[in-house]
Amino acid sequence: MSTMHKNDLLQFRGEDLHDADGEKIGRLEEIYLDAQTGEPEWALVNTGMFGTKSSFVPLQGASQDGDTLQVPYDKAQVKDAPKVDSDGELSQSQESELYAHYGLDYSESRSDSGLPEGGAGTGTTGTTGDPGSDRTDEPGLVGRDTSGPTTDDAMTRSEEELHVGTTQQEAGRTRLRKYVVEDEVTQTVPVKREEVRIEREPITDANAGNATDGPAISEEEHEVVLHEEEVVTEKRAVPKERIRVDKETVTDEQQVSETLRKEEVDIEGEGRSER
Repeated sequence: MSTMHKNDLLQFRGEDLHDADGEKIGRLEEIYLDAQTGEPEWALVNTGMFGTKSSFVPLQGASQDGDTLQVPYDKAQVKDAPKVDSDGELSQSQESELYAHYGLDYSESRSDSGLPEGGAGTGTTGTTGDPGSDRTDEPGLVGRDTSGPTTDDAMTRSEEELHVGTTQQEAGRTRLRKYVVEDEVTQTVPVKREEVRIEREPITDANAGNATDGPAISEEEHEVVLHEEEVVTEKRAVPKERIRVDKETVTDEQQVSETLRKEEVDIEGEGRSER
């Protein structure tokens, strides 16, 4: 059982509920009171994205840390709680299943205030009056409400509002990878080579001295070395360009549709005026 006063707990309706480590669990949608004692026993918390899932968490051990309300359970345990329809009351079997999930002994916890299976009762949801009490002597309070507790002469009409947000998630990854391919390159290169060419010239007065130098008749050899060019190739790695991966943010538009509930008030009776 929480040591916090009932009014202290009720003021956190609509606020964020935090787990034992201070992490946000979700928005506290409603507080369920013990049908016998009228004290807060369960909190109904929106734990899904955009409030699409609600979970029950015991208020036993709840504490106030500054402006936040904390319960002695972790966020994952609350989100994995058994699914129970939040119709304003809990049966004994539903309470027993919830207590078992949170490791609490149902037979020793509080007053076992769940309603019997198939029974009727006032599993009071977030009311500040004591069920079954008639406080007509208090200023501003009139009679008994048909739902059980005494209220003033007005009722509150509520409706759901759609709050849409975004969450970031990984959509994919891009990686730069380089690999080697082979291309066949053909180039035409001019190549020089030497060839033998025979030239004959007649004996003239100008070359007669060189021609008659030496023996008149003899054997003789002359050797000529021929040269030619060969193609030599050399491969070198040459930087050509730099490639990098960059990213930019683009904005798309998506439509979200959700069904919202709202309360309407019917006025019955004669001699009424509506304002």
